[in-house]
Amino acid sequence: MSVALEEFGLRLKSDWMTPSHRCFRPPSWPPPRDWVVSEDRDGKVLSCWGDPVWDLSPWAGKMCTINFGDGPDTGHAMLLDRANADLLRLMTTWRMWGPRAAATTSSLVSSFFSPIRAIVALCSREGILASELVRYPKVLENVPSILTSGVYDTAIVELHRLWDSREKIGFVFVDGDGIKRLMAARPDHETEQTAYIPPRIWTYQVTRLRECLDDFLAHQQQVEDCFNFCVDAYAHNYGSLQGAMTSKPKSSRAPFQEPDGENWGVRSGCKFHGPFSMTAERYGIDALLERWTGPYVKKMNLHQFNGYLTLIQYVGMAYIANFTLQRIKEAASLRADCLLWEEDSKLGRVPIICGETTKTDRDLDARWPTSPSAEVAVAAMTSIARLRMRCAAAHPNIRPTDADQANPYLFGRPFEPWSGSRVRYYALRPYPQPYAEIIAEYPRLLDVEQLRITEEDLKVARMLTPNLSSKKGFVVGEVWPLAWHQLRRTGAVNMFASGLLSDSSMQFQMKHSSRLMPLYYGRGYTKLHLNEEVEGVVIAAMYEAMAQSILAAMGNRFVSPHSGDQKQAIIVNLVSGKDAKELAQAARRGEVFWRETRLGGCAKRGNCSYGGIESIAHCAGGDSNKPCSDVLYDRTKAPAVENELKQLDQELARVPAGSPRHHSLLAERKGLENFLNVVRS
Repeated sequence: MSVALEEFGLRLKSDWMTPSHRCFRPPSWPPPRDWVVSEDRDGKVLSCWGDPVWDLSPWAGKMCTINFGDGPDTGHAMLLDRANADLLRLMTTWRMWGPRAAATTSSLVSSFFSPIRAIVALCSREGILASELVRYPKVLENVPSILTSGVYDTAIVELHRLWDSREKIGFVFVDGDGIKRLMAARPDHETEQTAYIPPRIWTYQVTRLRECLDDFLAHQQQVEDCFNFCVDAYAHNYGSLQGAMTSKPKSSRAPFQEPDGENWGVRSGCKFHGPFSMTAERYGIDALLERWTGPYVKKMNLHQFNGYLTLIQYVGMAYIANFTLQRIKEAASLRADCLLWEEDSKLGRVPIICGETTKTDRDLDARWPTSPSAEVAVAAMTSIARLRMRCAAAHPNIRPTDADQANPYLFGRPFEPWSGSRVRYYALRPYPQPYAEIIAEYPRLLDVEQLRITEEDLKVARMLTPNLSSKKGFVVGEVWPLAWHQLRRTGAVNMFASGLLSDSSMQFQMKHSSRLMPLYYGRGYTKLHLNEEVEGVVIAAMYEAMAQSILAAMGNRFVSPHSGDQKQAIIVNLVSGKDAKELAQAARRGEVFWRETRLGGCAKRGNCSYGGIESIAHCAGGDSNKPCSDVLYDRTKAPAVENELKQLDQELARVPAGSPRHHSLLAERKGLENFLNVVRS
C-alpha cells in the first residue's frame, strides 16, 4: 500500500522548526539511509536515518539520544542485528513522523521506543526478525517478563497502533491475537482499579441527565427571558448593571419583595415586582424549577433560580463526560464552540468535542469523538454561559476578554448580581464539585434508591473491577458512590461490552459512541489530532471487554444452536485441544478467537464474509441452511431480537414482494426466529 507522505510531519515542539527543514518529513517510504533525521537550528546535521544513534536533543531541550543497537557503541543497550535495527527504525519513524506522531520526546522515548526496542531486542536474541514474531508464539510469551509494569499499558497501546498501521508500515510486528494474549498476561500492579459503574446504575444516571437537559431546552426561551428580566430589574434599581454588580447589596433596592403597603410600587426610583415566585410563574418556569431543585424551605426565590442554572451546567458537563471519556477538569474547560462535525465518507457526520487536555503534555487543541446526543448538553450549557457572561462583562474586576465574551466557557461561576458569589477573574477557572456532592445538593436529580447496589450490580462491577473495596461503599444495599473518574473507564468499557453486559437501555445509550469512538481511536479513521491518552483508555478497554466476553461465553448464558456438546467442542477446539479445566486460563491468555455479533458471539478463526453485524441470516440459518457451526447465541439478547422482529415486519409491509430486498428481509426474519426458538427451548 502506498503511503501519503503529505500526512507526515514532525510534531515535536520547537520554536524554529518549519516544513522547509530537511528533518521535517521523510522524502520517501521507507526513508533512504542518508536522510537527515535531526539537525540543529543552524542546519548542522546531527543524525541520519541509517545511523545507529539518533540525537533528539534539539527537541528535548537537553541531551537525548536513542540507540538502535547496530553500531560499535550500544552503551547499556542490548546489541541488535542490522535487519532488526532497521525494522525498529521503521516503526520509530512512523511514530515520530507519521499521521499520529508523538508530540514530546519524553513520550516518544519512554512510552514507545523503550518498550518496543526491548521486544525487538528479544527477537534479535532469539534469532528471529521482529517481522516474524507472529510466527513464534513461544517467543511472544516472554514479552511480559521483559516489560516493566510501569510501561506495560502504554506498550499495549503502542503495539495496537503499530498493528492498526501494519499495511502502511509494511509488516506486522505483534498482531491482534498477540496483543490479546499480552493484555491477558498484564501484570497486576494496580492497588485498586477505578470502579466500573454497573450498567443499571450507569444507564439510570445518564438517562436522568438527558431528561434534565431536555426539560431545560424545552423551556430555554422562558428561562432566558426570566433571567434577563431579573437582571434588568436589578440594573434599574441600582442605576445600571455595573452598579448592581459592584454595589453593596441593599434590601431596600432588591426588586423582588413582598408588597409593603404604601411602599409598594415606586420608591426612591425603584421598581418592585413582588416575590420571585410570581415572576417565575409569569414566565412559566415555576414548575420546572420545583421539578429539579425543590422542595423549597419557604418560597421559591432567586437563589434557587441561580442554583438551577448551576445545576444545568453540571448536568451538561456530566453528560459530555459520559460520552467523551474526558477528565472532568477537561470537560470543565470546554467553550461554547467546542462541538465540531467532521464529514466522513463511511460514517457520515461525526461529532467531535474540541478543547484542551490537562494531562502531561498540555494541548490547547485536543479532540474527542463523542455521541451526537452531546449536542444537547452543549446547547444547554451555552445558553447558561451566555446569560452569565452578560453579568460578568459588566463587572470591572471580572474582566472577561473580548474572546471570552464571544466564546465563553461552558462551565463557570455564577455572576448574577443576586448570587452573592465572591468576585474572581474570569480567567481563574473554578474546580468542579465532586459528582457525589452534586447529587446530594440536588436531591431531585437522581433518586438515591435507584443508586442502591443490588447483588447483580456488584457481580457485574466485580467482573470488571475485582478489587472493589467494601470500605469505600461498594456493598449490596449501599448507594453507589458515583465519582467523575468512574465515567471515563465505564464509558470506554461500555463501547465494547454491550453484549457482555446485556442491558438494552445501555446499548441504546451507547450505540453512537460504540460505533464512532472505537473506529476513530482504534482504527485511525480521522486525520484530526485526537486525544492520545483517551485513545489508550479505549484500546485497553477493548481488550479487557473482549477477555470478559470470552469468559461469559463459557457460562450458561450462551448456547449453541446445534447442541450442548457442540458448544463444548467449540470452546475446546478454540484452545487447541487443551483440557476443559484450562479453558478459563486459556481465555485469560487470549488464546480464544472471538468476536461479538448481534446474536451473541462467533468463534470462527480468521475473517468471516458474513460478519453477523449487518446480517445474521447465515449465522442463524435464515438462508435455508443450517446455522453456522461457530456461532453461540446469547440468551439475554432475546428482548432486542423481539423488537427487531417487529421492525422487520413493518419494513416487509413496505417492500415489494419478490424483490431482492424482500427476500433478504425474509431470510433475516427467519434467522431471528431460529435464534428465539433456540434460546427459549
